[in-house]
Amino acid sequence: METTENTTEYAPEHPARMSWTTHAPEVYKAMVRLDTAARKGVDPTLLELVKIRASQLNHCAFCLDMHTKDALAAGESMERIIQLSAWGESRHFYTERELAALELTEAITVLTDGFVPDDVYELAAKHFDEPELTHLIAAITVINAWNRFAVTTRMVPGHYTPGQHQ
Repeated sequence: METTENTTEYAPEHPARMSWTTHAPEVYKAMVRLDTAARKGVDPTLLELVKIRASQLNHCAFCLDMHTKDALAAGESMERIIQLSAWGESRHFYTERELAALELTEAITVLTDGFVPDDVYELAAKHFDEPELTHLIAAITVINAWNRFAVTTRMVPGHYTPGQHQ
């Protein structure tokens, strides 16, 4: 049997604009410390779902690559990851607690409509005690900051291996 080679030509990989971690290592180290502090007490699976959703909203390919791979390596299902972009229409894939966290993630990430709505905050407060909620808010804020660094400097997706930055 004759084997055919895959000859699909993909678009060339874009170069990063700069290596911000090299030029501002103290900022990078501070972000890593903040990320570590923010994640304390937040369920790791929930944390990856939140990071993926914020990264989708911010169009951060680098972080999508990283957190999707980390979620899969941690045992998250491909189906739940795929459905995240349309979680509002596929609520049955997620727990009420996860839905509250996803809704809060969207409200914090997309502030163009104004403040985080009271009903979104109150729903999250029903599912998370105050220390958990504080850490969840911090984790959402941190992934948004990571997204902004990665998108602005055009960090290149596709080269991350699960657990590489943990």
